[in-house]
Amino acid sequence: MKIVRSADIEIIPASHEDIESPRVFKKIILQMADIIDGRIQMINWAFLPVGKSFRGHYHEDMQEIFILIKGEAQIFVNNEQAELCEGDTVVVPVGSVHRMENIGKNDIEYIVIGVAKGTRGRTIIV
Repeated sequence: MKIVRSADIEIIPASHEDIESPRVFKKIILQMADIIDGRIQMINWAFLPVGKSFRGHYHEDMQEIFILIKGEAQIFVNNEQAELCEGDTVVVPVGSVHRMENIGKNDIEYIVIGVAKGTRGRTIIV
């Protein structure tokens, strides 16, 4: 599991901007080396209500990237766990059992991107 804390990322001008007078800024969350070779299997905007969690599962040939938009979560990946806050990103490797729990006072909103090495990104519930 790789965690990227939004608070730790420098804000820089977008590459297409004039560096003397930029109008658009960015935070680089992930780069090519962080993502497996494959194809986008899915991009979802997901919601997790207060006090709920999704079932533990893994994907046979798919890496998942979670970007927390709103709320507070605890993520469990294999034998690791971490708390996430708004703006944090977590990369779940292929074949890693994972689940997320809403530990905050509000519903969670997050973007999840699946990158599959094969053709299906098959999900296995544990």
